[in-house]
Amino acid sequence: MRQGKIVKFTDLIAWQEGHKLLLMTYRELAHFPKDERFGLIDQMRRCIISITSNIAEGFSRNTLKDKNHFYYMALGSVTELQNQLIIARDVKYLESKIFSFLAEQTVLVHKLINGLIKSNKKKLSRKK
Repeated sequence: MRQGKIVKFTDLIAWQEGHKLLLMTYRELAHFPKDERFGLIDQMRRCIISITSNIAEGFSRNTLKDKNHFYYMALGSVTELQNQLIIARDVKYLESKIFSFLAEQTVLVHKLINGLIKSNKKKLSRKK
């Protein structure tokens, strides 16, 4: 990748930080009770995968409106994961320190996705 040139979805900082969040979350899910395998673990996995998948899909779309649709879906998944992390903390599946670390990463990913959306909205308003 040339400096500053985004040519594939993996070049997006939002995707990179989302992927980092995915790996961090998966590492912690391995320590959850086995009886949560089809409960909270499954929900959190689907959610975290949805974040990076929607960023990737949005990147490949042709129109800015279409791109933003998928970026908004990713944003919703980040918020859903934030809720699930609170649940995991409150039922003592996550230590407070680990929860804070993951929660901070969700905030960063949320901000980066919002940046993609705002950038596209600016481009859309210039076209009008």
